[in-house]
Amino acid sequence: MTLIYGINPVLEALRTGRVTEIRLVDRTKGRLAAVAEAAAREGVAVRSATASELDRATRGGVHQGVAANVAAGNPGARLGVQDLLDGAAAAGATPLVVVLDGIEDPHNMGAILRSVDAAGASGVVRQSRHAAPLEGAAAKASAGAVSHVRVADVVNVARAIEELKEAGVWTVGLAAESPLRYDEIDFKLPTAVVVGAEGTGLRRLVRERCDWLASIPMAGHVGSLNVSVAAGIVLFEAIRQRRHAGAGQAGRPGQAGGKDPAHQAKTAKLQGPN
Repeated sequence: MTLIYGINPVLEALRTGRVTEIRLVDRTKGRLAAVAEAAAREGVAVRSATASELDRATRGGVHQGVAANVAAGNPGARLGVQDLLDGAAAAGATPLVVVLDGIEDPHNMGAILRSVDAAGASGVVRQSRHAAPLEGAAAKASAGAVSHVRVADVVNVARAIEELKEAGVWTVGLAAESPLRYDEIDFKLPTAVVVGAEGTGLRRLVRERCDWLASIPMAGHVGSLNVSVAAGIVLFEAIRQRRHAGAGQAGRPGQAGGKDPAHQAKTAKLQGPN
């Protein structure tokens, strides 16, 4: 059982059918009344709570007068990397995955999930032991996206990148020092965007596994962006390219039309035998 709080996260969790109980400060007031009505429609128990009770339960989080207990998913139904790719294939979409290398700040985690959902990306890959929990502050920062984004938990991020590459997905690591700009990458191809923790960036093994490293040029006085902002910029560059691209125009930087042999081999893997 996990605890989430905030009006939008709770409303989105109610839509998934996993909320078991809701605590409200005032079920008759404004948007909290809408939460109470949604809970009633879903048959979810609602009990009254004081603001101080929610302050303690959420450890001082900005709960907006509401918190909810959410049933954990079935451990046997946990997702893997291939599940994200299969989901993209079922939706007729080109895979677009975000890989998190050591993102332990819950606000960054939530903001990235929000961008992934907004972009309609295929999902997120994260390391089980070095990632912020998908509850509390992360759920709040995601504005409810945590209830919708598909998340694959893996033991080793570097191995997950190898699995993505073997499945025909190009992997792009964000690194501030790279001379290759992010908008020079051809995101019309199946792509995984790999982001590292603020301050440390991508770990060495993860960096070495990526097909490319790319940077976001900075024109001001600060040297880098918040990791969630950087992930959002690159995701929507991928969406922009895909919306404006015609069929058959994908290729690596400097390899227009996808003539590169490595690209052809990966495309064959994705398409499978004729």
